[in-house]
Amino acid sequence: MKIFQLGAVGLGMIMMFSSCFKDEPYNAECDIEQVILHSTDAQAVFFNLSDTIQNVLFADSVIKVNVRSTAPLETVTPEFKTTPGATIQCIEGDVKQGKAVYMVTSEDGNWHRRYVLSLVPTMVTVSDTLKFDFEHFELDPTSQKFYIWHNVLPDGSLGNDWANGNAGFKISMGNAKPEEYPSVPIFDGYDGAAVKLTTRDTGPFGVMVNKRIAAGNFFLGSFDVKSALLDAMKATRFGITFDSKPVKLTGYYKYKVGATYIDQQGKPVPGKTDIGDIYAVFYRNHDDAGNPVTLYGDDVKTSPAIVAITKVNPVQPVGEWTPFEIEFNYIKDIDKTVLENRGYSLTIVFSSSIDGAIFQGAVGSELCVDKVRLVCTREE
Repeated sequence: MKIFQLGAVGLGMIMMFSSCFKDEPYNAECDIEQVILHSTDAQAVFFNLSDTIQNVLFADSVIKVNVRSTAPLETVTPEFKTTPGATIQCIEGDVKQGKAVYMVTSEDGNWHRRYVLSLVPTMVTVSDTLKFDFEHFELDPTSQKFYIWHNVLPDGSLGNDWANGNAGFKISMGNAKPEEYPSVPIFDGYDGAAVKLTTRDTGPFGVMVNKRIAAGNFFLGSFDVKSALLDAMKATRFGITFDSKPVKLTGYYKYKVGATYIDQQGKPVPGKTDIGDIYAVFYRNHDDAGNPVTLYGDDVKTSPAIVAITKVNPVQPVGEWTPFEIEFNYIKDIDKTVLENRGYSLTIVFSSSIDGAIFQGAVGSELCVDKVRLVCTREE
């Protein structure tokens, strides 16, 4: 990706996103950057030894770590890497009991940030079909500016596996209303609520940093807002750990094409029409040396770690809810032992503009999705 230089305005926008959500001096930062989980029996606690090191994204105040359902949590001791000079103390609970609350205080003592660390015993998925109906959403608790979604976990609680780029859009269009963001809920879906993804203009700031559009996107994974300006391809972190073999993806969609397709310089491309994107990727989340692997915007469709992939081709413009059903194409065999130890990750991705990752597409392109089902089988 082309590296760009930021002017004074761009640097100012980055500083707005400094720690503790204030325009602060360097020694006022109060973030947890990394959690290292020590255990006298790590293999009995964690699915992979690399899970003992958790890098904490800038926007995250809740840190969830999946552990084995029979994990001896009493053996776990956390170690924290904080921003320089900050101090940390446990103010509630005990991680040895599964959950603890920590308060981080900045070096100058004026700023505080609260974190929750949870060790979540994770059962093997029981259902062969996972259901995603997009009924659980709320305004981002920190900013109240844009929407986030929750998925229903096997035990009935709500998780945070679905992500989108709304936090990045806030950098350029901070005055936008929640319904004007690229990813929003709608209440007249195929069945109940649905997700609407719209390619938006990013305004004068987008022109300055040569990122003129923001495609509506929605995916299993996480979004790192701290990378949104400096390395946009690394902002989208695709995939959640998965313990079943995905076979088929189904759901319903509607798609409307925006009027004018523009390139990265904002120039119309004659004869080119925008296209939506619906796909899923299943991949190994560790390499042969045991190092963790995450797919990003620049390799989510091309990485050698990919085991299987599926795609709606093409996403046709259609004004009524239209069913799709696509099967995974496996290019590598599944390793049963690796699967049982959650050594694979899965992402499902929806986007209103197929070239949105490189900031090309048509403002106004709109993809709606609902009632998504992931059909899986077990390796025997």
